[in-house]
Amino acid sequence: MTSNGRLVAIVGSVVHSVAFGTLELITNGAVCHRNGIITAVFDLDKQPDAIGNVDEIIDHKGKLIMPGFIDAHCHAPQYAFTGTGMDLPLLEWLNKYTFPIESKFKDEVYARYAYDKAVRRHLKSGTTFCAYYGTIDLEASKVLAETVLTLGQRAFVGKVNMDRNSPDFYVEETSKGCDDAEAFARHVLGMTPSGKDFMSGVDRDSEATVEGMQAAGVATSAGFEKRPTLLNKADSPLVLPILTPRFVPTCTAEMMHRLGFISYKYGLPVQSHLSESIAEIAWVKDLHPDCSTYAEVYNSCNLLHSSTIMGHCCFSNAEERSLLHRKNATVVHCASSNFNLCSGVMDVRLFMADGIRVGLGTDVAGGHSASMLDCMRQSLVASRVVGFDQRGKDESSKTVSIHKTPVEYPPMSYMEMFHLATVGSAEALGMGDVVGNFKVGKVMDCLVVDTDCKDSPIDVFDHEGMIEKFQKFLFLGDDRNIQSIYVHGNKVNP
Repeated sequence: MTSNGRLVAIVGSVVHSVAFGTLELITNGAVCHRNGIITAVFDLDKQPDAIGNVDEIIDHKGKLIMPGFIDAHCHAPQYAFTGTGMDLPLLEWLNKYTFPIESKFKDEVYARYAYDKAVRRHLKSGTTFCAYYGTIDLEASKVLAETVLTLGQRAFVGKVNMDRNSPDFYVEETSKGCDDAEAFARHVLGMTPSGKDFMSGVDRDSEATVEGMQAAGVATSAGFEKRPTLLNKADSPLVLPILTPRFVPTCTAEMMHRLGFISYKYGLPVQSHLSESIAEIAWVKDLHPDCSTYAEVYNSCNLLHSSTIMGHCCFSNAEERSLLHRKNATVVHCASSNFNLCSGVMDVRLFMADGIRVGLGTDVAGGHSASMLDCMRQSLVASRVVGFDQRGKDESSKTVSIHKTPVEYPPMSYMEMFHLATVGSAEALGMGDVVGNFKVGKVMDCLVVDTDCKDSPIDVFDHEGMIEKFQKFLFLGDDRNIQSIYVHGNKVNP
C-alpha cells in the first residue's frame, strides 16, 4: 500500500451509515487508517489533538468524506450500449442488443478499449466496489479483471456462462464453458499474492474434488459454509472471481451443477438473475417443471448459498423468498433496469421484513446509468410506487412477510437508500465486515465530495449546513462533485 505502514488521517466532514436509516455526520472529522485499514474516527471539535501524532494529514476541510458506493449488479460489456435499446421487454432486448454486443468482446482489442471506458466510468461515478458480469469469452473476461486491478477498483468479476437457448454466434459447449469458468477463477486468484497462496491451499485439499466431496457426504451448497474462502476479510484481494451463470434459461442443469462445484471448491460467490419478468418465470417453469420455484432450480444445482447474489427478484413469491432466507442468499434491487425494460418493481421492504439482505445495482445497460446516485434516485421512486399499491388496503389484504408479520410501507428515506448503496450492498456481496462504512477495522474506501466545485450541478446557500449539502449531493450531484476517490487507502485516478 502507498502509506507503507504510515498512519494517515483524512480530514473533512465525515458522513456514513451506522445502521439502516441512521447516519453519523461529524462536521469537523477525521478518519485515520494505516495500510488502508481504518484505525479510528475522530470528532476534532471534541478531540482537537486527536491527530497530532499521525504521519500524514490529507486536508479536505469543508468537503464531505463518505464511503465509496458499491454496485452489486452490473454488466461491464453492456456499457458499450448504455442509454440505448430501452424500447423492448427483457427477453427481446437480450436477443436484439445484448448478445450481439457481448459477442464483439471476443476481439481482445475491442475488449480492452471498451472495458477501460466502462471501469473508468464506474470509478468516476464514485463506485469503489463493483460486481461485474463479463462475457462468455475467457480471454476477454481476463482483460476485464486485469483492467479493474490496474485502475485500482475493488471488484468481483465473473465470466458469464451460457450453454443453451442462446444464438449460434454466442453460446458455449457445456464442458468447455465450465472448464473456462474454473480457468478464469484461477487466473484471477493468481493475480495477487494472497490469491495465489489460497489457490495453493485449495490444490492441496483432498476434499476440494468431486470424489472428496462425495466421500465427505456433503452437497455443494450445504458444505459451502465449511469451505475456506477469501471473502469478507480485510486482506481479501482487491479483485475476486465470481461464478456467473447468466440465468436458468441459458444454462443447462449440467452446467449449473458443475459451476456449483467450482463455487464449493474455491469458496467463491455466485451471481445470477432471478424472477425478473413474468415471461422469464414462465419460461423457467417450462424448462424445469419439477421445480416449484425459479430459485429452486438454482438450489437443485447447489448454486444457492450464503454467497449467492440474485439480481432483480421482482416477482419472488413467498415460497421463493422463504428458500432464499433459509439459504441466506442475498438479492439486488435494480430499479432503473426494471423500469426501463418494463419488468416490474422489487418490493425492498418485503425482502427486508423477510430477513433477506438487500443491495443496490445499476444493472448497466438495462439500467441507463453507471452512477449509483442515479440508482439511488430510481430506487427511491420505486419505493414510492410500491407504497402507492399499499394505500387503502384493509388488514385482511395487507402484505405479510414469510414470518407472518404485516409489512409497513413508509417511503424509503434518503438515509435508508444511502445505507443500501453502501452498507447494504457490502452485506449483499458478503463483504460487510470489510467495506460499507467507516467502522474501525474496515478498509478505507471513500469519496471526497465538493458540492461547491467548479461547474457543480448543485447550488448551495448560506443557511445550509453539511447535512443539507449531503442531501443535495445525493439528489442533484454527479461525478463533477467527486473530487477524490480512495480504494484501500490509495488514491485512484480514473
